[in-house]
Formats: sequence, C-alpha cells, structure tokens
Amino acid sequence: MQDKTNAEKRLREAEERLRDAIEELQRRQRSAMGLQPPCEHVDDSCVANAIGNLCQSFLLSYGVRVGIGILLRAFKLARGQSYSSLLDLKQLVSEKDLIVREEACRIGLLFGGFTGSYHALRCFLRKYRKKETPLNAILAGSVAGLSILALDDSSRRRTLALYLLARLGQCAYNSAKSKNKFHLWGSHWRHGDSLLFALASAQVMYAFVMRPESLPKSYQDFILKTGPVAQPVYKAVRDSCRGLPVDIIALSTFLSKTKASGSVKLEEFPSILPCSVIHPDTSSCLAHNATAASRTFRKTFPLYFSLTFVPFVILHLQKFMEFPVRTCWRAVQGAVRSTSFLSAFVGIFQGAICLHRKVAVKDHKLVYWYAGGLAALSVLLEKKARRGELALYVLPRAGESLWYILVNRRLLPDIKHAEVALFCMCMGGIMYYLEHEPDTMAPFLRGLIRRFLASKISNPGPPSSRSASYVYLPTFDGLKPKLQDSQETEASASEKYNLESIPGL
Repeated sequence: MQDKTNAEKRLREAEERLRDAIEELQRRQRSAMGLQPPCEHVDDSCVANAIGNLCQSFLLSYGVRVGIGILLRAFKLARGQSYSSLLDLKQLVSEKDLIVREEACRIGLLFGGFTGSYHALRCFLRKYRKKETPLNAILAGSVAGLSILALDDSSRRRTLALYLLARLGQCAYNSAKSKNKFHLWGSHWRHGDSLLFALASAQVMYAFVMRPESLPKSYQDFILKTGPVAQPVYKAVRDSCRGLPVDIIALSTFLSKTKASGSVKLEEFPSILPCSVIHPDTSSCLAHNATAASRTFRKTFPLYFSLTFVPFVILHLQKFMEFPVRTCWRAVQGAVRSTSFLSAFVGIFQGAICLHRKVAVKDHKLVYWYAGGLAALSVLLEKKARRGELALYVLPRAGESLWYILVNRRLLPDIKHAEVALFCMCMGGIMYYLEHEPDTMAPFLRGLIRRFLASKISNPGPPSSRSASYVYLPTFDGLKPKLQDSQETEASASEKYNLESIPGL
C-alpha cells in the first residue's frame, strides 16, 4: 500500500511538471509570434468570468463555515443526551443557537472578493499592458488583497497577514534553496519543523500567562477553555512573577467554590503559588494532569472532526458520495490523532508547571516559556506532513504577540491598517509563486488556493491559432481525474483539506 501511494505521488508530481512545461512552451511560442496573451477563460467574457468565480468561491467558503457550525451544534446536542433534537431543525439550525451568519458572510466575501477581483484584474492587466509578466500576478494579487477588509476584526486581519507572511517566507526560502542561492543551517534536520513549532509555542504560552492582551481574544478564550486552570489563578501567577500584590479577595472567592475552600493560606506577596492553588480540586498532580488531558480530548474532538470532515465533503462532494464510509473513517482517524496531540500538549504543560513547584521556591516568568516549548514535543504524535503546517499555524500567533509587545514598548511604530498593507503585499508575492514557481509552495496551500480560484490560473485558454502543444492539454485534463481518484481517496483528509491551518476559520 505504501509503495502504491508513493508511486501515485510521483505520478502526480510528474503530471504537474509536464503541465508546467507545456504551458511554458506555449508562453514562449506566443512571445516569439508577438501574440497578445489570451485570457484564461474561453467561452465567457472577462466580467462574467470574474463574477462567476466570485460567486463560486463565496458559496464554497460560506458553506464550509456554516457546515462546521452545524456539525459542532450537533455534537453539543448529542453531548447533552438530546439525540431526538438532532432531527429538529429548529434546535439544530436556529439563528438563536447557530450564530454563524455574519461570520460566514464575511469569510465568503473575503474568499469570493479576492477570487473575483483577482480574475478581473488579471484580464485588465493583460489587455492594458498587452503582455503577460510576473508583475501582472503581483499587482493583481496585491490589489485583490484589499478583500481582507471584509473582516471587521483587526486582530484577525493581523493574524491572517502574519500567517501569509510566514508562507511567503517559506516560498522565498524554497525558491532560493532550489536555485542554490541561500541555505539555512539546520534546514535538513529531520525534526526542524518540530523545533519551529516548539519555539512558537513557547512564545504563545509565555504570552498567554504573562501578556495575555498580546493574543487575540478568541485565542485566549480557546486556551483558557482547553486548559484546566482558572483565569483568577493565571492572574495571581502573573502578579506573583512581577512582584505585585496578589488579589487575595478574587482568589479567595474562586477557591471558596472548590474542594480547597479554607485549607489554603494565601499571602499578598507569595514567592510562588503552590499546586493547591493551581489545581485546588485534587491533591495529586499526576491525577490532575491526566484528568486535564482526558477533558481536553472530550472538549476538542468535535472541533477537530468538524474541521476535517466538513471541508472535504463540501469541496469534494462527489468523492464523498462514492466513498462515504472511508471518508468518515479517515476523518475520525485524523481527528483522534490531532486531538491526542492537543491533549498531550495540555498535560505536559501542566505537568511542567507542577514539577517546577516541587523543586523551586520562587516563581519566574521564563518557566512558562520553557514549559510551552517542552509541551510542544507532543507534536511528534502528528504525522510528519502536519508538523510543518502546525508550526506555520502557531508562528503567526507568536509573531502577533511579539509585534504587540514591541509596539507597546514603542520599539515599533503603531501604523493604522498596517495589517491590511502587509496582507496585500503577501498576497501579491503568494500569487507570483503560485503562477511562476508553484513547486516552492506547500501542497496544502497550493491546492487550496487553486481550488478557491476555481481554475488553474497559469493555464490560459488557447489563442486563435493553436500551437501543437495545445493538442495535449484536453487529453491531459481528461486523464487527471482518473490519475487522482485512487490517491485522493487513500490520502488522509486531514492532511489536504483541514482548514484549521487557516487563521480566521
């Protein structure tokens, strides 16, 4: 089975290289003949093509977001033992309980607006400049990037911009490396992606404990709900590390609702908060960490399953109809593996905090940085292909936190709408690499962008006088689904269609 999968992967790579070679030959022939580069659509006008792509991408992204919301709502009803309510549409999709309409519309406008405006700008630049150059893709991608304004939350826009900056850096590095122009020391390491994930996770967990305001509110809430420690305890830890007086009243109010009520002596200036305050409901650190991991698994499994299953069904409905059982099984496998990774992360992080309290008499803020890096070793539970994706997912959060801290300390200027400008710049670079150096992009990102753009953007339609190379393209396109069917049904849905790797979704 492994040999078959490797053979199909090599076949697909050869397919893409052959297509790129044919298209490069077409471009050179048109250049030699002095022909104006044709638009990529043949039957539709430029306006109709742009509007069609806008509507298609809007419906796809809108459907993905709503589908995830419905599935999560179904898990919530099932968890409450209300199985009959799963058939009651009023409880399943009512606006009162399923509040995704505005968010889904904004995400649809983001993807649809970018796709439609990008296609329209490409057609305009072809006709205005009367030539096809990399500058066309850069300009069209940069201007179309203004669709990020569909998101009203500047924090989400900044997160998405930093995510694309990391992706653009990945493309630039891969391009330089392939041309033997630049090479990072240690890039050949087997676990280099895990190291990057550990460094990013260390910064994120440090920021969550010591500088929570530097993280997006939604991200703070997710970590707080996933972890087993209450918010008043985190605030007390933060004040203790900074040498500030601990809010004894708020901490006492919290402890009064637990099993440790009245048994813990609180100090206004403690050198370190004991484990009895960190986990007051249990005296055993080992039992507390095991319980935290199991609770995290139960909380996050529905989310990971939804992020794995829904995108694949919506984007590839026909394949799901052909192999429904296999698709569900793959989604369950991917969700279990990802949930186990996150559960282990929580357990290791809490274990490191408890261990520090067993051997030290004074707390320090760097302990939480190292604890985050140590907990990141749980990423080894994930597949190799997923580790790099996770590293590039967490890296923007770490960068956003560092950005906020530097601006807060006035080491960087606070420029209004800087995240919009950064997003536009990154989209211009991403579209350049997608068209002219696609091999430098991660397969997940390349496939996702091409899917939402609704067509292969570097495959222009044939001119009036067709060259010999065009004869092969229809046959090649007809063979492509047959070559991919077996591979895509065997591939894990979580590797190719897991939208959790996209911030904002």
